[in-house]
Order: sequence, then C-alpha cells, then structure tokens
Amino acid sequence: MGNICRSPMAEVVLRRTLDEHGLSEKVALDSAGTGGWHVGDPMDERAAAVLAAHGYDGSLHRARQFGFDKYDLVVAMDTENLGALRRAVPAGTDVRLFRSFDPEAPEGAEVPDPYYGGRDGFEIVLSQVKAASEGLAKYLADRLD
Repeated sequence: MGNICRSPMAEVVLRRTLDEHGLSEKVALDSAGTGGWHVGDPMDERAAAVLAAHGYDGSLHRARQFGFDKYDLVVAMDTENLGALRRAVPAGTDVRLFRSFDPEAPEGAEVPDPYYGGRDGFEIVLSQVKAASEGLAKYLADRLD
C-alpha cells in the first residue's frame, strides 16, 4: 500500500531472481504503492534488516505511488491492492496476485502486510516473495523465449 514493506522486498528479491535466470535485460521491473503517504521514504527498517540478513540490499529503495503507465503485467500483494490496481490500469493489462506465481501457494493467497508486527512477519514475507519470484521468473522466461 505505502511501498515501504512488501513490494520493495519483492522488487529486491525479484531483481536478483531475474538476474539469476538471465532475464534482467529483458524485463523492466518497479514497485509502487497504491497510496502516496510514504512517497520518497526509504524502505521500512525491519524490511531492510531482514533483506540484509539474507544477503539482499534494499538501501536504494524510495517509496513511490503507482502511476498510470503502460504495463504488461502488474502484480499485487493482496486483494485490496489487486482491486485498486485493476481499476487503475488500462483495459487489457494483466493484473494478478504476486503469490499466484508460487505453485505451492493456495489459490487467492496474499502476501500479508507485516507493518504492524515484528520481525517474524518480515521473515514470512521474504519467504513468500522468494517462492513467488521463482515462479514469476519461470513464467516470464516461458513468454520471453
């Protein structure tokens, strides 16, 4: 929602995953929130700390609000954001839940918002975005070859 927790964590993880799959030059990637209250802020300290503990660097992230540019695929962390994004993008844009790319996730699975909890919630988010990032990279590879 505010682009300081889940989506920037997913962006950092997905960037590395795309690089590992040889897709970083073929895919433009960005994260943004549906709300604008954190625009310009760095990633939540807890999100950045969990990423760093697992060898990722989220220090360059600055929150931004979703724009109305042309996207081929837009992924949302939860159903609330999914609905907002579907209303915001041009007709024909593919909008899905991020965890829909994780073959182990149940249908309709969301990435929970860890903002009001402790470190454990950010660890859960990291685990979920890693699994979904692998699935998304495979999905993109199949479509870009």
